Amino acid sequence: MFSDPIADMLTRIRNGYMAKKTVVAVPHSKMKEAIAAVMVNNNFLKAVETTEENKKKTLVLSLLYLNGRPAVTNIKRISKAGRKVYQKKSNLPHVLSGLGKAIVSTSVGIMTAAEAKKKSVGGEVICEIW
Repeated sequence: MFSDPIADMLTRIRNGYMAKKTVVAVPHSKMKEAIAAVMVNNNFLKAVETTEENKKKTLVLSLLYLNGRPAVTNIKRISKAGRKVYQKKSNLPHVLSGLGKAIVSTSVGIMTAAEAKKKSVGGEVICEIW
């Protein structure tokens, strides 16, 4: 069992890019699937696929490379298992002057910080990606 499954997913993605892999497998959860979908929508991942083997679901994440360079150079977990970080809509992070994205878990769903500001909601800051 992992103490922080989301941090494990982000680490697998980071390690996959460093090892120049094309695909990374992660144990399935609805939250991880939603985070991966946000990453696909913002061009950090190529695709997300759910597979099932022996009644055990797995997320298969296709990594995206642009001109041979990884689409993700860094992923930083903000809210951790022992220390949750919540922000109001006015205090949501702005990553690298807009070059990166912060992923936020809100009452409306998981989305980027920019989308949360547009919808006028705050929430738990999950991670920053650039």
